[in-house]
Amino acid sequence: MSDSDAALVARTLEGDLNAYGVLMARYRDSFGRYAFHMLGNREDAQEAMQDSFVRAYRALETCRQPDRFGAWLFRIVANRCRTVRHRLLRYRRFDAELPDEIPAVDPAPASFEWREEIGRALARLRPHYREAFLLRYVEGLDDAEMSLVTGAREAALRMRVKRAGDQLRELLRDVHAG
Repeated sequence: MSDSDAALVARTLEGDLNAYGVLMARYRDSFGRYAFHMLGNREDAQEAMQDSFVRAYRALETCRQPDRFGAWLFRIVANRCRTVRHRLLRYRRFDAELPDEIPAVDPAPASFEWREEIGRALARLRPHYREAFLLRYVEGLDDAEMSLVTGAREAALRMRVKRAGDQLRELLRDVHAG
């Protein structure tokens, strides 16, 4: 049986770096997938993730609910992705590359070409729509959890998810029809 987040946070605060390694391993894949889809580039996503883990470690004593460490860390990751994205836009370096493989966002088995189109369509969404869509359908967060991560009101997030879905349907319909 694996240790709870709260137990791992407590051990980390006592100086057990291996416990923090377990926490990083626990969240690296799903949060890394989120960062990749938000930034569109593997290197930028890795940078955002590394920075998030370092920031979380340095601020670990401020985590008021260690049993909700994942939600606390996710907020740090989401904020870091926003910061990196703004920096990339400022230097006009954001171009949402499409890698050789697209992690997750695979609701049903699909061909690689279809997964590429889904990745391209996601990259074309406005950042706050893409963020809301990924939080809901890839990370599986409910309205309250999404609000904690983003700081946005639940009603606004529901509207962003709806609009993201509408835009994705339209973008993918064009691809499927063409």
